[in-house]
Amino acid sequence: MLQRVEAERKRLADYRPIVGEEVIAEIERLADPLRGARVMHVNATPFGGGVAEILQTLVPLMRDVGLDAGWQVIEGADEFFNVTKACHNGLQGMDIPFTAEMKDIWRRYNELNAVRFEGEYDFVVVHDPQPAGLLHYHGRERSRHWIWRCHIDTSHPNPVYWDFFAPYISEYDAGIFTMEQYVGPGVSYDHLAIITPTIDPLSSKNVPMAGKRAREIVAGSGIDVSRPLITQVSRFDPWKDPLGVIDAYRIVKGRLPGVQLALVGSMAADDPEGWYYLDRTIRHAGEDFDIHILHNFHGVGPVEVGAFQATSDVVIQKSTREGFGLVVTEALWKGKPVVGGNAGGIPLQVIDGQTGFLVDSVEGCAERTLHLLEHPEEAARMGAAGREHVRRNFLITRHLRDYLSLFRRLQGNVEGM
Repeated sequence: MLQRVEAERKRLADYRPIVGEEVIAEIERLADPLRGARVMHVNATPFGGGVAEILQTLVPLMRDVGLDAGWQVIEGADEFFNVTKACHNGLQGMDIPFTAEMKDIWRRYNELNAVRFEGEYDFVVVHDPQPAGLLHYHGRERSRHWIWRCHIDTSHPNPVYWDFFAPYISEYDAGIFTMEQYVGPGVSYDHLAIITPTIDPLSSKNVPMAGKRAREIVAGSGIDVSRPLITQVSRFDPWKDPLGVIDAYRIVKGRLPGVQLALVGSMAADDPEGWYYLDRTIRHAGEDFDIHILHNFHGVGPVEVGAFQATSDVVIQKSTREGFGLVVTEALWKGKPVVGGNAGGIPLQVIDGQTGFLVDSVEGCAERTLHLLEHPEEAARMGAAGREHVRRNFLITRHLRDYLSLFRRLQGNVEGM
């Protein structure tokens, strides 16, 4: 039996003051004919990264509106997660090998997890490449509708990886992607849903925090809160380009010697490469004691991440490839302008010149960051616009609504939608 994840109870009604009565009423209307439907989400890790954070709220809210929803996590040793990290990178276009041994490891663990996947469901939602073979090896006899949810950008995949995965993911009844152009070549679904990720505004990371309390938390990590602070929150991953962030910071520091940089990450169970890239980042930072590299093994959890985002003068997300970038959403929700890489789902959130700036280079990142640091009133206006943009488009209630709409399409119950 796969590990079941128990998430805290959530109530849809608690979101009414944030999103309004009309949004809540629409969700309740969509959920009504789905009451009692059995839903199971399957992913690779119960913590670390955006997928787990979404499920920690999405699953309880599905229960609150009457669905019998659950969450299971697959099992795997380091050899499996080393392969799946390569799959993640290869499907996003990285030129890396995919050997016969790697393919065999992926197949073997997917078959093992398929045997341990128990229960009968109306909807099974399988998240990302790690467990993508679950349907193939388990079979669909005991569960009715199978959905593959892809959180990464597969628009220009490494062909060796795509040719391997395409037959597995094509077996699903429906596919969910963040953007339509993310659907890789030659794959189609009877039901295709475009659903952007979202944040929970009531989670410990995103709930409002008093400025004094946030500054105390940040100061506890060695930051001088009286001086300017730039922050990037992300996994330690080549696509997030922490080395480029350090280079941009150094350019800014040449103009504003008092500036500090915080690189705040989360080391996830399904990302063994993260430790290697963390070491590279530390080496690149060298002996600059104004660069603070922190992660969850330093006691930096959701509350601390929220404090860094709330306290920072500018938040950076200099990704070169990005499925969506929930850390951008989080920062905008806290009223902070974001300097983001012009990649993936970031332009859906960072409207250039309105909620932040989009950049394509280290020099551009430094220039825009410096501009915001030198023009705090403009930065505040952008931050306010970013918060409203998130409220309208990227909160968990919208995510729930989109899933309910897809479930009704799969059931053929689309009256009144």
